[in-house]
Amino acid sequence: MVYTYKLPVPEGEQKKLAAGWLLLSIASLVFSGLLSILLVLSRTPYIQDYFPWLNFFHKALVVHVDLSVVIWFLSFAGVFWSLTSSEKFLKIGHIALLFSFAGTLIIAASPFLGAENPLMNNYVPVLEDPLFFTGLFLFTGGFVLLLLRTLITPLFILPAEAESRAMRFAVYSAAIAALVSLIAFGWSYKSIPDVYSGELYYELLFWGGGHILQFVHTMLMLVSWLWLAGLTGIRLKAPPTIVNLAFSIILVVVLLTPFIYINHDITSYEHQQAFTDLMKFGPGFSVTVFTILITAGFFLRGRSNEERGMYDASLITSIMLFAAGGIIGFLIEGIDVTIPAHYHGSIVGVTLAFIGITYYLLPHLSFRKPSQKLALIQPYIYGGGQLLNIIGLAWAGGYGVERKTPGPEQGLDTIKEIAGMGLMGIGGLIAVAG
Repeated sequence: MVYTYKLPVPEGEQKKLAAGWLLLSIASLVFSGLLSILLVLSRTPYIQDYFPWLNFFHKALVVHVDLSVVIWFLSFAGVFWSLTSSEKFLKIGHIALLFSFAGTLIIAASPFLGAENPLMNNYVPVLEDPLFFTGLFLFTGGFVLLLLRTLITPLFILPAEAESRAMRFAVYSAAIAALVSLIAFGWSYKSIPDVYSGELYYELLFWGGGHILQFVHTMLMLVSWLWLAGLTGIRLKAPPTIVNLAFSIILVVVLLTPFIYINHDITSYEHQQAFTDLMKFGPGFSVTVFTILITAGFFLRGRSNEERGMYDASLITSIMLFAAGGIIGFLIEGIDVTIPAHYHGSIVGVTLAFIGITYYLLPHLSFRKPSQKLALIQPYIYGGGQLLNIIGLAWAGGYGVERKTPGPEQGLDTIKEIAGMGLMGIGGLIAVAG
């Protein structure tokens, strides 16, 4: 037997909520893309000499990461959770969206309104400034309300089709993982000794929960892969029991989080390494299974058409970038630009999957249907540019070029280092065009 997986688009207020979260997610991605132009140019050989404002580089980098990794992904999670929720507690849903919109606007504007003190900790870098924290707290408050509504709303008003039930289970599993990440943030906050401050404090604060959020993004990416496979005409030889098992395995790994906090002090190397290993190996089995099944489905499928082509483009480039990021992750040996090569591949893999779902959702959420010709080439331009970008970063990382360092501070002394970062710049600009 073969199976097709999809999520229905509801009508009424649920549809408006989903559209609101989609607008927020796209707005955050667009603004982060504009900032990324400045970031790429400030690290590109020769061009970098015309970008002397290094302090603004770090402030822009903080906001770029928060918009493109935190707000974009979590807002798109709001799209999925709005699609699969019931009509209960809609007022909470609208308040959550309003808080998150307000927080995002403040975060995006903060570096231009005088917020200072950029701290380049992982996962949720911050500007240690009251204005930035106001925006971050507002967005977080909105996300907490969104998540609570999702968890208390009876998602399991089960449809007849087993495939739809499996998709709802997957989306709900991602919400449970998000709840675990919030618990991890709170646990870290209570566990950090008073002597810690500055960048190290926020590194400890966001380390555990930040790793668990990557599980949320990965789970929703896999939901997107299944959905896109159906839109491209792939009929998977994967029964709902396999889908349920794959997401259950990821969820079980996520639920190991409390044991890490119980067994390892938050300041210890073992604590940090446990979360690194959890993310490195936790979703691997499920991602590999879906990659093999979808790839096999491409070869068993008939000819595509123009409309399927735009979903093909997103699905193919998403799998390609996520795989490349995963492979590069195993090459990391030091604190160099191999690290951003790894996570840019992975997060762009998630982004490309969400882009494909956006193509489908736009007309179903009362927006204009995207141009099929542009939607066909956009993922290849964006994904191809990012592939060049991460190859350049991994290349330069092999020669020790440091991460989070702009302009002449990079110390590009050899032709190999210059070539690697030059390829990064070319790929980054192509990706921005995409």
